[in-house]
Amino acid sequence: MDKNLEKSLGQWLKKQKSSCGIFLKLSIFTGALNGVAIVIQAYLLAHVLHGVIMLEAPMSQFTNQFIALVVLILVRAGLAYARERLSFEAGKRLRRDIREAVLNKLTDLGPAFIKGKPAGAWASIVLEQVEDLHDFYARYLPQMMLAGFIPLIILVSVFPMNWAAGVILFATAPLIPMFMILVGMGAADANRKNFSALSRLSGHFMDRLKGLSTLKLFHRGDTEVNKIEAASEDFRQRTMSVLRMAFLSSAVLEFFAALSIAVLAVYFGFSYLDHLNFGHYGAGISLFTGLFILILAPEFFQPLRDLGTHYHAKAQAIGAAEALVELLEHPNPLKQVDGKFSEQTAQHHQVSLSKIAITATDFEVLTLSGERLLGPISFEIQSGQKVAVVGPSGAGKTSLLNALLGFLPYKGSLNVNGVELSVIDKQQWRTHLAWLGQDPQLFHGSIRDNVCLANPELNDNQVMGLLEKANIAEFVSSQQQGLDTIISDQASGVSVGQAQRIALARALAQPASLFLLDEPTASLDSHSEQLVSSALSDAMTSQTCIMVTHRLEQLQHMDNILVIDNGSLVQQGHYAELSQHSGLFSSMQQQDDNDVLLSLSEPADNEKEGA
Repeated sequence: MDKNLEKSLGQWLKKQKSSCGIFLKLSIFTGALNGVAIVIQAYLLAHVLHGVIMLEAPMSQFTNQFIALVVLILVRAGLAYARERLSFEAGKRLRRDIREAVLNKLTDLGPAFIKGKPAGAWASIVLEQVEDLHDFYARYLPQMMLAGFIPLIILVSVFPMNWAAGVILFATAPLIPMFMILVGMGAADANRKNFSALSRLSGHFMDRLKGLSTLKLFHRGDTEVNKIEAASEDFRQRTMSVLRMAFLSSAVLEFFAALSIAVLAVYFGFSYLDHLNFGHYGAGISLFTGLFILILAPEFFQPLRDLGTHYHAKAQAIGAAEALVELLEHPNPLKQVDGKFSEQTAQHHQVSLSKIAITATDFEVLTLSGERLLGPISFEIQSGQKVAVVGPSGAGKTSLLNALLGFLPYKGSLNVNGVELSVIDKQQWRTHLAWLGQDPQLFHGSIRDNVCLANPELNDNQVMGLLEKANIAEFVSSQQQGLDTIISDQASGVSVGQAQRIALARALAQPASLFLLDEPTASLDSHSEQLVSSALSDAMTSQTCIMVTHRLEQLQHMDNILVIDNGSLVQQGHYAELSQHSGLFSSMQQQDDNDVLLSLSEPADNEKEGA
């Protein structure tokens, strides 16, 4: 990973610690108190041992010291427990805020941006990568502060007793963080590659799982199993490389800590044998001094060793932060139009939307990266009009709907009731829209939950009324659990037509002034198509409607038809007018007629073959 990038990610991670609140500071404070308790404990132990061994004092003379030691042990246990709880709470609050920020950002960017990655990849970012930030805030950041504070307390306690021991501790302490940095230099890059592999594996597996029935029909099961196996093996290898770095880091830290303590023990050993005579300020080295410093020596290096143990949490967090920062700092072109309007302006611009009229002038729909999908086109839709949008696949029809929904940026002018759409509050705007697509998305839960998604305050009678309008009430009533009938994931348990009519009831649950319909009957049989079409006709008595469709036979009652081809508006007018003139619309009609004749001739051919 580029060092500048790693540095900027580290700075971003530290800026987020405000989400931890006071719990991070309390965690550091309890750790520091534990360091003070360590020094007091070492002093009491050394004092008791020196008195018993060197002064040959009776054990009863040290009753108070023994009681104090027991109290200190309990206090240290309590401080350790409190620190763990406080650290966990700090990490939990951080994860909650980051996850909320990620979900809010995805909501702002909209479905057009989300569809750019597989669902599994987003799940990896929202779940695994946010979770991997926890140890950075719960363990690494507090330990980084304690790694400087506790050794300082011990040095302040050691230097007045023996300057040579203090120098040994002070000189050998930098070896641990130095080698920790050297060993961990590649850890962040390894973690970043590991997260990339996990994201690919998650997206790959999720897509194959959703299309499992299709893969079986085309006998591609074994091939996809091999691909998933290869992706899993790649992820395993990357994970093992990260673990190797973590174990290597721990081994190096333990080695240098043990070496430093050994040097200190050798110094005191030779001093007691009168081979060395320095460091004691002329007062000699007593057993108390040696024991006190040797008891503190492991505790001096322990915070540094713990920091090394948690150093992989930093590398892990930096690897996870790259995708999170890229997402959270992704520019949102939906917040601007030609650089003139900001979100703050939009939030304060209200407009009456009880009836909706739309005027587009030199209107262009863009991708989130700025590439043109549709336009420039100009059209006008009066309040209450029913307008159809037709054209070949990929012409830009759905892009028009996405721009009207506020999910794609645009150039030019798109006025709603005389006000530019970009400055209308999006939340207010969408409460006046009813959207129905060709692939109904029902969520795991009851039929009631799915219908009430836009309006949770509906009672059962109102829900049944909406289901009656959608021509699905009879099916719901026939179910043993009625409105409490559970719909599984991916609308499992209901047919496509039933799912579409339940989705229609949900769309009708809010008082819409504009209906946006994207091929609402494309996947339905003739019976379900008639039911959905009838329900839509009844619901859209005076509301404005824009419908994308390939079913040209449904367009005779439309007030206007927009014919789009390759991002341009090539024709517009009434059904009869467009049918009489040569052009794309009449060509599409002829193609539909040919398809109908072909479908009618196939049974006869089959009968001949059977004869």
